[in-house]
Amino acid sequence: MEPTYETQFIPLVAGLNTEGEPVFEQIEVSPVEGAKDEYRLQKAPAFVRGLARGDRIRFPARTELGAELLQRSGNLTVRVFRKHNIDAAEQMLTPEFELLDGMLDQHSAGLLAYSIHVSIGFQLIELLLNKAVGQFGGLVWYYGNVYDPKDGSTPLNWWQDFAHNI
Repeated sequence: MEPTYETQFIPLVAGLNTEGEPVFEQIEVSPVEGAKDEYRLQKAPAFVRGLARGDRIRFPARTELGAELLQRSGNLTVRVFRKHNIDAAEQMLTPEFELLDGMLDQHSAGLLAYSIHVSIGFQLIELLLNKAVGQFGGLVWYYGNVYDPKDGSTPLNWWQDFAHNI
């Protein structure tokens, strides 16, 4: 039987405010057994870029993020935003993600954050999300860990290495 650990929260840098000071998001993690300062993310972050549910990190670390990514889980983080009535989009998207073994990790006013394994395929995930965009005006979505956090447009391509190791 796998040991259970109490959930903890650690502050990671989600971005900078207008004064250039870091803004933190509290990330839900559990300690990695037998590893000092290593944690596994328990949910997809809402605003911290580059990480997903199940990723293994070292915290604290001297990086811009405040943590060092040690191992990817293979999960994608998908963030969905809508200024008004995100609940209607959640009622449509969550069952669809669950059919693909994805899960809703965060739900707050204007935000949904989903985790889904990369093996499902970008095409299927994007088809589902773009269907929701067409159905719900003002809805936008972004991957949280597909593009380089520094420029927001360069693919990280981590999924290629991950596919070779399966």
